[in-house]
Amino acid sequence: MSSNEEKNNIVYTKEAFYDSTAPFEYVYLFRDDEFTHKREIEKMSDQAKLVGVRNFKTLYKDYCASIAKTKGESISEKTTNFDQQPLELNSGVWRADDYGIRKSNRYDGEDVACVHPIMPVKRLVNIDTGIEKLELAYRKGKSWRKTICDKRQLASASSIIGLADYGVAVTSENAKYLVTYLHDLENLNYEVIPENNSVGRLGWIEGEGFSPYVEDLVFDGDISFKHFFESVRERGSYEKWLAAVREIRKRDIPARILLAASFASVLVEPCGGLPFFVHLHGGTETGKTLGLMLAASVWANPEMGRYIHTFNSTAVAQELSAGFVNSMPLILDELQIIKDKKDFDSMIYQLSEGVGRARGQKAGGIQKTLTWNNCILTTGEQPISNHASGGGAVNRIIEINCEDTKLFDDPTRLAETLKKNYGFAGKEFVQKLQEKGNMETARQLQKDIYKSILKGDTTEKQALAASMILTADALISMWTFEDKQELYYKDLTQYLSTKAEVSQNERAYSWLTDWLAQNKSHFRKNEQDTWGEVNEGTDIYSAKIIRTVFDKHCQEAGFSPQSFLSWLKRNGLMDADGRGLSKRMRVNGVLCQCVVLRFAPEGFYGDH
Repeated sequence: MSSNEEKNNIVYTKEAFYDSTAPFEYVYLFRDDEFTHKREIEKMSDQAKLVGVRNFKTLYKDYCASIAKTKGESISEKTTNFDQQPLELNSGVWRADDYGIRKSNRYDGEDVACVHPIMPVKRLVNIDTGIEKLELAYRKGKSWRKTICDKRQLASASSIIGLADYGVAVTSENAKYLVTYLHDLENLNYEVIPENNSVGRLGWIEGEGFSPYVEDLVFDGDISFKHFFESVRERGSYEKWLAAVREIRKRDIPARILLAASFASVLVEPCGGLPFFVHLHGGTETGKTLGLMLAASVWANPEMGRYIHTFNSTAVAQELSAGFVNSMPLILDELQIIKDKKDFDSMIYQLSEGVGRARGQKAGGIQKTLTWNNCILTTGEQPISNHASGGGAVNRIIEINCEDTKLFDDPTRLAETLKKNYGFAGKEFVQKLQEKGNMETARQLQKDIYKSILKGDTTEKQALAASMILTADALISMWTFEDKQELYYKDLTQYLSTKAEVSQNERAYSWLTDWLAQNKSHFRKNEQDTWGEVNEGTDIYSAKIIRTVFDKHCQEAGFSPQSFLSWLKRNGLMDADGRGLSKRMRVNGVLCQCVVLRFAPEGFYGDH
């Protein structure tokens, strides 16, 4: 047995580590063989821990330094020496071990950057913005934790204090040293610290694929969206999910439309579509919320608060959520939470535009504008639009009335199945779309369906939304379910708005005729509270309405008097003086500005 092997069999006591140099001398013998040297350091470190000595590596480095000094050799730069550290980094002038991070200062004292291990372990470059962030690993206690930080936060003593919220021991006293330490480590180890692409959202990423299904792609977004991002994953059995959903596809149309719309969301951008709503409304116990769970289970955890959220949020929060899901469906439950029904239109316009509002940054300049191109799935006890909604809002919605309809046979069992099995179908669908030729097939199918729908009595935007849903359903029938249970245009026709229904002026005209019928008593001569006069002839029906009365009631109904009167004039349904929109006439003997309507008697009750 060699002398080295004999020494290797010695069990050193705590006193040997603290009162002699024997353990250090033994390890030093292997200094010329880098691999063996590192291995013996680890072995001796483990032996030292057994007798309560937890800083062997630091002591050994000091021993090597003293030997080098005695021989007149230059002392090499220090390295991080944390127990179970993710990386070994050059620490420059900093001593970085389990007792903290510090360096000598000119006053023969020490500047302490942190009292526990902390180090940069990954550099993240956001593929959307190009902004770099650092992932820090730190340990307080037994386990390492990680957090992602903006470079700007780590560059300032005043902002780095925010790390205290995550358990890092940083105060106003040591903040400036921690800034310097992290800056030094990153720059000394630029080639050593791994670099990854990162993203703060879901959906299609140009040149990369589809988030979160891109390998080695790291989430670096707002911490409030972290649980949202992590909900998009696979769990349970794909076969169990398929079996349950195949049964649903044999039943009622509304659930099938919701399911197809969820898949269709990822087709909107590549097929050149626009964001659109699918809104399911009806009474309680129809299964509306379960329908949303079905749609969410395609991609993610369908439990409420995971991927599905409620309308109980600000317009800014809804915009941020839309920008975050990006290409995947935005799923919102319980529309009735919004008290002011006028907010519906503004919400629809905001979300269906697909572009967020420009906002400034605290440090100056403009934040990157959020964009999204997807399907927005919503539910409520009432329609999302009404007779006063703008034509643009109505045009962006496919509304499904499921009043007095029970969407699912056994909702309790289905809910349990969806909660335990989810996330497979969406990932597979996206992977299929990325296979050679499949995306082009999807685009051509969508174009053909769109052209076919346009032959009917619906608008281009309604046809575009419907074509996305039908295209997705055709693809999943072929790729996912293999069940030949495709939706057809006739299945969606009842839910698409006609051109007349989308036109706000057509809806205003319908309101006007109803309003005149309901308020006949205000149009009799010599009435005290008169609004005008009505003449019901056999060939022509005419009414003169005091202009101020007309404007007031028109606005209360949610329509623009100016726009509506212009439309009436263009269609020959009113008389006016010259280029104006009213006529000076007498009502109860008094001369005043009036709206003068003239149309056939049947127009009073229906179409003009």
